[in-house]
Amino acid sequence: MTFHEVLFPLDIALNSEGGPSRKTEIVALHSGFEERNSPWAASRRSFNAGYGVKSISDIENIIAFFEARHGRLYGFRFRDPFDCKSCVIANTPQADDQLIGTGDGTKTEFQLSKAYASGAHSYRRLIKKPVEGSVRVAVDASEATIGDDYSIDPTTGIVTMVSPPADGAVVTAGFVFDVPVRFDNDDLRINLAAFQAGDIPSIPLVEVLV
Repeated sequence: MTFHEVLFPLDIALNSEGGPSRKTEIVALHSGFEERNSPWAASRRSFNAGYGVKSISDIENIIAFFEARHGRLYGFRFRDPFDCKSCVIANTPQADDQLIGTGDGTKTEFQLSKAYASGAHSYRRLIKKPVEGSVRVAVDASEATIGDDYSIDPTTGIVTMVSPPADGAVVTAGFVFDVPVRFDNDDLRINLAAFQAGDIPSIPLVEVLV
């Protein structure tokens, strides 16, 4: 396995900085127009967790976490302070937050996802690392009961219904989720004197596909 189902220290993560990245290739034509293309189907998030390091104890925790992950070798969970819910960050997830599928009378598995919409355009992001105990599911606006009606795999984000939803039934979900990431360097450089003088250490993290 190249992924550890362990959460990066939450108090440090919630004070980090970062967000989504895209890769766009642009060719300037002789006419002055451009041709733009993206080889990435999905965005990729990156973070600098150094902004969350506030004490010597934080540094010790980061060193232990880094060593246990063998640097860049093993991925881990990271709680994005700006985007970790199926709803807006200030709200509590509800079972009707996100559309995750439509029943066909036979299908029982549905992948968690989150839609990002602006105007007439949108992007749907697959959610693979939901927080265990946070997932709520509804079928045609009627909230289901975990265990009796469905189960959730917190390592893949797949919801499995006990009975297949009827043809045309709308399946929705609400949840809290983590981002699968890894360290972006194999060395951790923290200068204690500089840190005590107010210098922020650099601890880059980058999203991985799982």
